[in-house]
Amino acid sequence: MKRPGPLLTLLAGLVLALFMLTLNVTSGTRTASSSYSGKPPSPSAPRPSATTLTPAPSPTATADPAPTRPAVPNADYAGRTDDDAASVAVSVRDGKAVAYFCDGRYKEAWLRGRVNDNGGMRLTAPNGAVLDGTIGQGDRIRGAVRDEGRHYAFTAAKAVRPSGLWRATAKVRGAKIDAGWVVLPNGRQTGIVTRDGKAASAPRIDPETGAVTVDGQRLTAHPVTP
Repeated sequence: MKRPGPLLTLLAGLVLALFMLTLNVTSGTRTASSSYSGKPPSPSAPRPSATTLTPAPSPTATADPAPTRPAVPNADYAGRTDDDAASVAVSVRDGKAVAYFCDGRYKEAWLRGRVNDNGGMRLTAPNGAVLDGTIGQGDRIRGAVRDEGRHYAFTAAKAVRPSGLWRATAKVRGAKIDAGWVVLPNGRQTGIVTRDGKAASAPRIDPETGAVTVDGQRLTAHPVTP
């Protein structure tokens, strides 16, 4: 039996190599195909958004109502200066005040103004006199009168009629009469009568009726209010 020749051996090797090459190509294609499913990748699920927490409304703070200060009561006050040189009477009505300051000889002043809610007051007179005072506890006014460069501190206690402030105006024998009195709670009176601008001590009045005689003519004094 003859051995195959070299050509046959070479041909057999070529066929084997071709077979192996075809097998590798086929195997690689399948491997690549098997790793891809043919479906597009599913998109990533969206992350849940963070829940926005709305803070609960805080309770509305209710401010305590401002305490209402009681109105300054209507009242009358009368007293003496600290040096006992003069008397002072003050009448308060509906936030207004009128006062009379006199020494019973020649010095006097009629003062007017308003009373603040805290009881403070500044009253002024046409002659330039000024009264500063405050209605304090104990139903009394503590203050001072400045008149003609002098300072008169005073205390005026709450007065009940007939004590308080009185005034009489009239024309007597052709002269204009203007008279004022401070009647203290103990009955003491201090007053000035002015005749056509000239001041002098005033006669006493009847504290029950206000009757008074000036220059021989009977007059009637009346309580003074603002």
